[in-house]
Amino acid sequence: MDSKLQIMKEKIEILNQAAKAYYMEDREIMPNIEYDRLYDELVELEKEAGVVLSNSPTIHVGYEVLSNLPKERHETTMLSLDKTKEVPALKEWLGNRKGVLSWKLDGLTIVLTYEGGNLVKAVTRGSGEIGEVITNNARVFKNLPVNIAYKDTLVLRGEAIIRYSDFMKINSEIDDVDARYKNPRNLCSGSVRQLNNRITAERNVHFFAFSLVRADYAEYNNSRIAQLEWIQQQGFEIVEYKEVDSENIEASVQWFYDRVEGNDFPSDGLVLTFDNIAYGESLGSTSKFPRDSIAFKWRDEIKETKLLDIEWSASRTGLINPIAIFDPVELEGTTVSRASIHNISIMEGLELGIGDTIGVYKANMIIPQISENFTRSGAAGIPKHCPVCEAQTELRQENGVKFLYCLNDECLAKQIKSFTHFVSRDAMNIEGLSEATIEKLISKGLIKELADIFHIDRFKQEIVEMEGFGEKSFNKLTASVNKARKSTVIRLLYSLGIPNVGLSNAKLICRYFKYDWEAVQNAVFDELVEIGGIGEVMAEAYVKFFADPKKKLIVEDLLKELEFEKIEVSETGSSFENMAFVITGSVEQFKNRDELKEVIEANGGKVTGSVTNKTNYLINNDNLSGSSKNKKAKELGISIITESQFVEWLNGGERPQ
Repeated sequence: MDSKLQIMKEKIEILNQAAKAYYMEDREIMPNIEYDRLYDELVELEKEAGVVLSNSPTIHVGYEVLSNLPKERHETTMLSLDKTKEVPALKEWLGNRKGVLSWKLDGLTIVLTYEGGNLVKAVTRGSGEIGEVITNNARVFKNLPVNIAYKDTLVLRGEAIIRYSDFMKINSEIDDVDARYKNPRNLCSGSVRQLNNRITAERNVHFFAFSLVRADYAEYNNSRIAQLEWIQQQGFEIVEYKEVDSENIEASVQWFYDRVEGNDFPSDGLVLTFDNIAYGESLGSTSKFPRDSIAFKWRDEIKETKLLDIEWSASRTGLINPIAIFDPVELEGTTVSRASIHNISIMEGLELGIGDTIGVYKANMIIPQISENFTRSGAAGIPKHCPVCEAQTELRQENGVKFLYCLNDECLAKQIKSFTHFVSRDAMNIEGLSEATIEKLISKGLIKELADIFHIDRFKQEIVEMEGFGEKSFNKLTASVNKARKSTVIRLLYSLGIPNVGLSNAKLICRYFKYDWEAVQNAVFDELVEIGGIGEVMAEAYVKFFADPKKKLIVEDLLKELEFEKIEVSETGSSFENMAFVITGSVEQFKNRDELKEVIEANGGKVTGSVTNKTNYLINNDNLSGSSKNKKAKELGISIITESQFVEWLNGGERPQ
């Protein structure tokens, strides 16, 4: 008995840690299939022992969410659903009654309250007993009616989700790979709980209603289906459903299954509910589950394969993640050959060893995971040295979970930002090298310094085989790299990422030294502070950068790869040295405002975005307009000149007053 209790305690601790990470911190520390397996094992142990411990997840619904949002107790406790992966079990559960089969959406459950036809309150599920009030955010959900025709009190539940298409678009706009969201549910959770609902509005959150809690005078004849139709008539989008019975339930499950892959919304299974509301309510509930509904989770397609290798991927945070490489298998219509192992604890729990026979599946039919290790040799070692920099590694425990870290602050994997900056549009302008791609190239050891980017053609096979790449992508990338070989002194200086040296300051410095790289690189402090706009702090950082032997070597290697385009030094009598301009409105004699800006900077001037007491001129063709910049310039006594006046001055005319 004591040994069973000890095993139960261990499983409860692991499950509670996983639930806390999932519900409170929007992260996952174990695959879903592993959580379900441990949970089911705990249930069996509790039955055998006849004991349920007070902190068991089998009697606790969730966790109280930590945030600054107001909290409120739900009118009725929101229980989780019992679940099965077997269609015969669904059929047996339904018996000879009629049911409603619908998607189990993977988002955030919300309870809405309407009074007098107006949305007055929205509360998250939270712990099931206490949720967070997010009314302001719900008002900007993409498809949620804030006013409805029904004027009595209405309380209903539904799921807030973010579509896959919006999820991928939002992630694509985040340059920092580590800052990207792992799945639509995490993104939705963060979006729904924002303190500023402008951010929520930008995330395209959708709401799908699935049940009524209270609507005293609504007529739906004791039928879930009629209830859903009534909700839809009030202007809400409802979860897609099918009416089922013992005869058609298997075919209906298959109908949903066939549509999973093409769905634009996240779903982790189905929900089956009795159509007869009164009958369902009469069944009551357990301490954890209502008895009127049951969840069906897809039985994951598991394929056996052979573990070929464990690849170690270092990231900017120093975390080194294990990735399983295995013989390719077909899963849910695609070929997969690799899966994240997440952390060292999962790897040790699976007792992985090279050559082991493993089971792989796609969690929620999307993300490749390892389900089981059938041979469990435990022979895979944990590297003592970082795969990128060869520095010593360290195992750390965080909330009971083991992670591997690189201890070297100078590790290239931690310097990915500098590589990303180097290839950016205003720097070397190398298209096709996203932050994610650079991270992969560094973790594979294909890039060790900036100059190596110009030799990635040596690794064609490795890059072509990378996820998201192919022959066409590789050819585009190498063409872009070769195009970048012909560059300018300005681009190189800006691309080095010297503290505080932005593009405009790089232009000022290069112009001062007449675009001579030797002079630019060997500039001394006294020369730099003579340049308008370059202060002492920036000058010190600049000199320190080029005095660093490691930085010198990086620059020397880059110079071997580059050919500088000649930039003509302006010999006109007109000079805008130490002058600050602001440009507003449309231009007529230049292609656009950027071209006008380049002319000003090429003649020693500086262009800023706002009018301040340091501004010398505001260029505005409509100098009588009531724009905020015109008003500010007039308040400060700053000259407002037209484009024609500027061009005349540029060509040797008198300076405008």
